[in-house]
Amino acid sequence: MTLLSRINTILDKDSNPLLVAAHCDLPCGVYDPAQAKLEAQSVKACMEKYNASSDADFKVRATFIKEERADLVKHHLWVLWTDYFKVDHLKEYPNLHDLFWMATKSAGEAKKTNDVTVADRLLSEIDAIAEIFWATKK
Repeated sequence: MTLLSRINTILDKDSNPLLVAAHCDLPCGVYDPAQAKLEAQSVKACMEKYNASSDADFKVRATFIKEERADLVKHHLWVLWTDYFKVDHLKEYPNLHDLFWMATKSAGEAKKTNDVTVADRLLSEIDAIAEIFWATKK
């Protein structure tokens, strides 16, 4: 039996499918820019520890962890951008797209450097996104 046949068996022509609408994929409360910020703080901490160390093995490990965390920053930001924010938010906050663009680019740049100013910029960009996020949650 094909998948379509099984679906048709479950939902025959007399079924009335329930139409639902939601702002988010799940009820609100599952999205939070704090996840991205926590990972960005880890990126910054790894950079600081890298810069303070003279141990080559430690520096390799710090770099590895920093790169993992920077990828998680991008992941959490993209989940917010693609799953939480909607067209109406972009209309109300026209700089929202640019904020996400710059923050994800900063996360990518953080993978390539141990310059703490990059991490500080990333944290600032996440804070700007969070401010808009919380304004939309009113």
